[in-house]
Amino acid sequence: MQQRSSGAPGSGGTGPARRIEVDPERIVKWVNGFAGRHGELHDLPGSLTWSAAQSSVTLTAADGATAVLEPLVPGESGVPRAGEHEGPGGVGGLEGLAAWATPPVAIALILVRRGGYALGLGQGAELISHKVGTRYVQSRTAAGGWSQHRFARRRDNQADALVVSVIEHARRVVLATPTGALVVGGDKSLVRDVLADPRLASTVARLPRRELFDLPDPRLVVLRQALRRGRAVRILLSEPDTPDLES
Repeated sequence: MQQRSSGAPGSGGTGPARRIEVDPERIVKWVNGFAGRHGELHDLPGSLTWSAAQSSVTLTAADGATAVLEPLVPGESGVPRAGEHEGPGGVGGLEGLAAWATPPVAIALILVRRGGYALGLGQGAELISHKVGTRYVQSRTAAGGWSQHRFARRRDNQADALVVSVIEHARRVVLATPTGALVVGGDKSLVRDVLADPRLASTVARLPRRELFDLPDPRLVVLRQALRRGRAVRILLSEPDTPDLES
């Protein structure tokens, strides 16, 4: 997935920044490709180390291109500190990067919108358990006066029933196995209400979280998409402007 941004801090003469998502299993190959396209990566202090203390790492190439890498949960790499490693081009650096970018094995997923929900449990890249369903929540009405209040109460009651239903399914599906991270999406207020349940608040709601509120209505295919995007390494990529050869 790619998104364009107006730019990135420190991007200098680069073009508009792009936000992309790379599967953690491919991150070493991606970094090698980045270096191959843009030249040797600068070994700035701390820029080529991968540790759980770093929520993101910025790579700067010889031509000024930058890539800010952000994994779901930074892992312990076990590689030497800056100045004592081989860098991304060496075996030690690559192994460290791969470990740093690897997400927890078990990931909980909770997607909920008015009218639908999808819950799941990911084991690596595989969705091993899920529950997907629909539950009607009335849309807002343009009617005024008493009718408007009546419809609003009905809509609130329907939303409350949806939250209760999702909580019950989440307890059965999501809490079935200890997890290391949480991926949420859908309606922010409904997700907040679901996670406020005491059982969920003391468990999955405390986990490292990735929010995907740009996802469409929850379905099984969307749940699988959420697992892949949730595990991915987010990258803010800024590359030098390509000269116009005709000018």
